[in-house]
Amino acid sequence: MNMSGVNTVTEFILLSFPCSRQVQVLLFMLFSVTYILTLMGNGAIVCAVKLDRRLHTPMYILLANFSFLEICYINTTVPNRLSNFLSETKTLSFNTCFLHFYFFFSMGTTETFLLPLMAFDRYLTIFRPLHYPTIMTNHLCMNLVAICWVTAFLCFPVPIYFITQLPFCGPNTFDHFVCDPGPLLALSCVPAPGIELSCSILSSFIIFITFFFIIGSYTLVLRAVLRVPSAAGRHKTFSTCGSHLVVVSLFYGTLMVMYISPTSGNPSGIQKIATLFYLSVIPPVNPLIYSLRNKDMKAGLRKIQMCKKIHQRE
Repeated sequence: MNMSGVNTVTEFILLSFPCSRQVQVLLFMLFSVTYILTLMGNGAIVCAVKLDRRLHTPMYILLANFSFLEICYINTTVPNRLSNFLSETKTLSFNTCFLHFYFFFSMGTTETFLLPLMAFDRYLTIFRPLHYPTIMTNHLCMNLVAICWVTAFLCFPVPIYFITQLPFCGPNTFDHFVCDPGPLLALSCVPAPGIELSCSILSSFIIFITFFFIIGSYTLVLRAVLRVPSAAGRHKTFSTCGSHLVVVSLFYGTLMVMYISPTSGNPSGIQKIATLFYLSVIPPVNPLIYSLRNKDMKAGLRKIQMCKKIHQRE
């Protein structure tokens, strides 16, 4: 990947959580549990939407794609983090580090595109209820989802290419558990304020544009809800958006701590905690947020359980 020919670094050492061996094993067990819960919870939502024809609507297609993305997302970092806990060397090759960097940020960007699309879907449901079936068809929904994925994966090849061209001549150790641009740029033998500023601007642009789109959508939704005459009607209308708002708050809250400010102004400890929350707390919580507040989704999950019981009896 690197064509500069001046690098002496062939691998990086991710310190992750420097602590005793016993604590490392305990952390391995803890994160293994959250990893399994994330796979099970999001996998259940994907299966429920696939198996229950009542859930073959744009709202649930978006939710299934979001859950599938969460599964892919954690698989870019968590398996390596788990092996890191039990490893003595805690090393990651140069190329592997930047591949993790690419997929981690591409999938994170996909999530920032999917969340506004879900907000737009809720806006159409409330503002254009009669025209919604003809505007947001399943075909259009799938096309928009595909655009989100493709666009996100086209955002970071150029920044990553320029970072790989920087000279890395040692040291090769950074205090993190993912290949993040801040620690990587800090290890470069020459300062790269232009690349650091460019990465910060790109991240800020993506985060703020999508965030303000969501805020705008829900501002219009709130205005529509307040016009509903009955309190029961207002509660029913707004409850369709409540789960999504909780997910948006958790996602963007941690994201802004992690990537909006230039890395020089963020202590590594704060970024590590925010990244840990972002990767280990939010993914297993999201399925609970969506399923516990949604009757149709709970019905779809019960259908999976019934099919499983029938299969076991056979």
